[in-house]
Amino acid sequence: MPAVLITSANRGIGFEFARQYLADSWQVFAACRNPATAAALQTLARASGGKLATLAMDVTDADGVRRAASELDGAPIDVLINSAGIVGASGQRAGSLDYESWARVLDVNTLGPMRVLEAFMENLVRGERKLAVTITSGMGSIGDNTSGGSIAYRSSKAALNMAMRSASIDLAARGVVCVVINPGWVKTDMGGPSATLTAEASVTAMRRLIATLGREHSGKFFHYDGRNYPW
Repeated sequence: MPAVLITSANRGIGFEFARQYLADSWQVFAACRNPATAAALQTLARASGGKLATLAMDVTDADGVRRAASELDGAPIDVLINSAGIVGASGQRAGSLDYESWARVLDVNTLGPMRVLEAFMENLVRGERKLAVTITSGMGSIGDNTSGGSIAYRSSKAALNMAMRSASIDLAARGVVCVVINPGWVKTDMGGPSATLTAEASVTAMRRLIATLGREHSGKFFHYDGRNYPW
């Protein structure tokens, strides 16, 4: 049975990944800060027949991430999906920056996925796919930035993209594939009700893309529909 680890699996895109992979008979390791209060995730777990296991994990807590990894006791992971992310304070334009909020956004969006990748590295290496997927944003594209603003969020995702690009090179010898995917504008707590995609539609498309990825794709930045996205 293939296995997937998903962060921020209690809501939004992360929850939809958990739901879809479970429906497709994968072993799902669903991580979030407080699984006990994640009602929808707990409902999935109870109905899964043991195929969905929850993990308590805050991606900003390095010790906590390592403890979560130790709970898997070396179990193979075929696909790791880093989906945790925050926007931070509003109005983050030049001249009105909240540096404390910016630091928090960087901690969650940039350092968090790297903590997870490093902590679960041996699990990934033992998996067949050895695929690390990180959910980024089109707002992290330098080439696509024509409107400015959102400095904290944009910079955190641009830095994340570079970190994962470097990781794809650093880990190539171990067979680990690292990609970043823009999920589109999705109707979640973060994306808001005006977004153009449902979580189900976005995740369905991303899973279709993920199923095709191999070593030749490592280090690339994709749109959810499979197109290459500008760095």
